[in-house]
Amino acid sequence: MQKVMFTETVLRDANQSLIATRLPFDKFAPAIADLEAAGYYSLECWGGATFDSCLRYLDEDPWERLRKIKAVCKKTKLQMLLRGQNLLGYKHYPDDVVRSFVQRSIENGIDVVRIFDALNDLRNLEVSVKETLKHKGVAQVAISYTTSPVHSLESYIKQIRQIENMGATALCIKDMAGVMSPKEAYDFVKAIKENSKLQLHLHTHCTTGLAYMTYLKAVEVGADVIDTAISCFSGGTSQPATETLVYAFKQLGYQVDVDTTRLKAINDFFKPVRDQFLKDGTLNPVVMSTDAAALIYQIPGGMLSNLVAQLKAQNALDKLDAVLTETPLVRKDMGYPPLVTPMSQMVGVQAANNVLSGERYKNVSKEIKAYLMGEYGQAPGKIDPQIQKKVLGDLKPVPGRYAETLPAGMEQGKKDAGPLARNVDDVLSYIVFPQIAEKYFKAREEKEQNRVKYTIEKAG
Repeated sequence: MQKVMFTETVLRDANQSLIATRLPFDKFAPAIADLEAAGYYSLECWGGATFDSCLRYLDEDPWERLRKIKAVCKKTKLQMLLRGQNLLGYKHYPDDVVRSFVQRSIENGIDVVRIFDALNDLRNLEVSVKETLKHKGVAQVAISYTTSPVHSLESYIKQIRQIENMGATALCIKDMAGVMSPKEAYDFVKAIKENSKLQLHLHTHCTTGLAYMTYLKAVEVGADVIDTAISCFSGGTSQPATETLVYAFKQLGYQVDVDTTRLKAINDFFKPVRDQFLKDGTLNPVVMSTDAAALIYQIPGGMLSNLVAQLKAQNALDKLDAVLTETPLVRKDMGYPPLVTPMSQMVGVQAANNVLSGERYKNVSKEIKAYLMGEYGQAPGKIDPQIQKKVLGDLKPVPGRYAETLPAGMEQGKKDAGPLARNVDDVLSYIVFPQIAEKYFKAREEKEQNRVKYTIEKAG
């Protein structure tokens, strides 16, 4: 009997997709015991935007948050999303910083490190994979799924063979825009299973309405683990509902070891949490609906909402159609990068700049310049040489892997963070998000000083 396993996303991608990662620890802490006991393969609970959000909005130490979850979860694997050489930030970091970050993630409680690169440039994954394996973690390499003239089943299979040779212990297809059709999933998973022995995970979103059918066809041909969200945090830009798929696959005769009684308890807990976010406006009902426009534009839901916000801020919402038309043209100019963080934001912003300025590439973001310089890795296809020349002038792109040109970063990070950083975790927080981490550290110091002062005054 074929077994289907589940990764629950409510603690990371589901709440990131629906409420911009505004879920504080105390809002979900009472549910951790049920999440641990439900029989999931893993709980995705860290990485992605959670790290930034903890420091920036939630007044939490992300490392402490992870340790608190791990204190309850002893048997169910804890999983994180890591952007390869980008870690959890928006630029490439030196190899010593990447190694230290992966080491500390595992030592603080992470079991599965899902590692991807925005360009599927495997050179940017090697350091993370090696360090994960060194510290006995599961190195799950994710392929960012996209379609273009330079992406094909053959090219993906070639990369998957390279991923196996790299030593990865598992493979994930990461469909960030929810555009993988049931047929594409069937063909892709079948080809992978015929060419690889790696455990196969599938990640998608409900944005376009395809996700349930996509999972069904993928499991038919051997997908091992699927990413789902407890039902009250499912749908829309989030993942398909856990309970629905557990019910369906059990009825179809698959082995599913997830406890439905626990699932009900988890959903009952999160319903009022969701309702609070609906009431205060954090959760916009629009993101819970289906929008098939992504099938036309191949634009992830989060990217589309960013474009709308950018145009609104400049009183130019009437230009949205023009920007949507320009976006695939910019993507083509850039060599067809997958539209996943940070490439989705970079391509979208550049498309808006092109339309609003009335001249293509008149105003170019510093991120696009860095991309054209090779600082994000190798483009999947050929970058338009005329655009590259217009933007860079006589500057020559960096040959080889950009991270190799960077000086070691840990010692400098310790110096820059200064006495506010109490340990290596603080130093890593500072290196990845310097201004935000410094602000958090200062607030932490002030809070503790006030607590001591209050205690002394009370005792006196």
